[in-house]
Order: sequence, then C-alpha cells, then structure tokens
Amino acid sequence: MSSHGGNRAVIAALSANLFIAVTKFGAWALTGASSMLAEGVHSVADSANQVLLLRGAASAKKEANAEHPFGYGRARYISAFLVSVILFSLGGLFALYEAWHKFELLHSEEGHGEDLLNGPWWWVPLAVLTAALVAEGFSLRTAVRESLPTKGKQSWARFIKTSKSPELPVVLLEDLAALLGLVFALVGVGMTLLTKNAIWDVIGTGLIGALLIAVAITLAIETRSLLLGESATDEAVRKITDALAAAPGVGRVIHLKTLHLGPEEILVAAKIAVEPTESAARVAEIIDSAESAIRLAEPWVTALYLEPDIDRGVAISAPDVAGSE
Repeated sequence: MSSHGGNRAVIAALSANLFIAVTKFGAWALTGASSMLAEGVHSVADSANQVLLLRGAASAKKEANAEHPFGYGRARYISAFLVSVILFSLGGLFALYEAWHKFELLHSEEGHGEDLLNGPWWWVPLAVLTAALVAEGFSLRTAVRESLPTKGKQSWARFIKTSKSPELPVVLLEDLAALLGLVFALVGVGMTLLTKNAIWDVIGTGLIGALLIAVAITLAIETRSLLLGESATDEAVRKITDALAAAPGVGRVIHLKTLHLGPEEILVAAKIAVEPTESAARVAEIIDSAESAIRLAEPWVTALYLEPDIDRGVAISAPDVAGSE
C-alpha cells in the first residue's frame, strides 16, 4: 500500500470526525445525554488520531542521516502506537468514567435525566446520531476502497494482522468502532426516550467505553509487533530469494534475513554462494548483478547487504531462509 492511499483515507476520516464532534457536543449541551458526551469525546480522540497518523507519515519522509542511518520509516509505527495506547485508551476510559458518574447521579438525584425526556430538544440526539452514522459510513467506505488493492484475497482480520502499513488498519478499526459506538448511543438514547429511564443512556455510554478499550488493545498488540521489527512477508521473501538465485554467478542463497524499517522499506542481509573465482572484480560484478535483481523484484528493498561465499554444501540456519518469517 502506498502512503498516499493511506493518507487519503486518514484525511477523509479526519474531515468526518471534526464535523461529527461539533454536532455531538451540541447535542450533549442541549440534552445532557451522557452517551452524546462520550461520543463527542470519541470523535475528538479519533480526530487527534488522524492528526497523529498524518504527522507520522510526514516524519517518515525525512532523509536518513548519521544519527538515523536507516531513515525515519518507523515514525509511522510510533504514531499508530500512540493512537492505540494514549488516545483510544483515554477516550475509552473517559466514556467508562462518564457512565459511572451518570449512574451515581441516577441514584442520588430524583428525576435526573428528565431534561432529556421532556425537553424541547429530545429529538436532537437522534438526528445527530443518524447523520453521524451516514458520515462515518462514507468514511469507512473510503478506507475499504483504499484497502482492497493491498488486501487481495485475505480476510479483513488477516489484513489488519499482517499489514505492514499502519494507517489503513487503524482507520478501518476506528471507523468500525465509530459505527458501533453510534449504534450503542442511538439505542441508549432511543430506549431512554421510550422507557423514560435514563439507565439506558448509561448502558450505551458504558458500551462505548468498553468498545474503545477493546480496539485500543487490538491496535496496541499489532503496532507493538511492528515496532519490535517484523520480517518481510512470505511473498516478498520469495521474490527476493528467487531474484538472488536467478542472478548470474549466484549458486544459491545460503541464508537470508529481512526486516521492515518502515511500511515500504525493507532491510535485506544475505549470504550467497558465488562461483569459485580468484577475481575480485568478478565477485563485485556478481554482487552488483544480484543487488539489481533484488531491487527489480522487490522495490521496497531500501537497504541491502550481500556477503559472498563459496558453496560448500552447508546451509546456515536462519529464520528467513526459504521464505519463512
């Protein structure tokens, strides 16, 4: 996936969330519905998430230097990790706190929540939530469209788990969580209006909080793995191995290791068997040819280190040999 496609989905989500946040806070101010406040904070958190993702994408474009010789590609992973750990968690914890606070008020103040039931603005939350569902639906559709070329035939769960680019999985989960949160809020407010019991608003708010924390944990697990360093995909390793083996003068790949330096940057280190020769120039020619073949087969390879050796019929065990991760 190119970062351009990811940025387009992020910008679409940011535009939707900024608009939705304003309307949700307005509905909360008019009605006092706690689920509207929780959803407003949710939209603010999502907006901050998207700003962080865009910032990470911009930082990742910085040129490599002496202090960071392999560049800044992992800035995108750091941004995604911050989204999961800080903003999603804060949004989820705030919603749970608001649900508990509202629950306590229901038991300490008679008639709490009657403003929502009897006030002239009772219809506002329903209108806002319905409009928000439409806006979030369009945002999710954009993220799905941008993901399809990279997803291929994988399931969505597999795509989110294996994607090396964090932006689209983050936006997909954000938009899915937003749609489910809106459904929880709509049911909570609707049932409060129908039953004249504000406990439904509390339940809706609590479900929103639990949902956000679940998404935060999922994203934290996936982005943590990327930050620790993941090998290239099976397909990428196969392309690199095949390109090396087919390069003129290369007998076979003795061992190979790969590492994602960023979503679209792969480090390759390999020991290759070359034809027996006493000419250093010939060895250099073989290495140059092999490097060209690898970069042609897998353009994401940005750092490449090849060690020539004579084939003695002994393979050195390494995790990435033969394409395993």
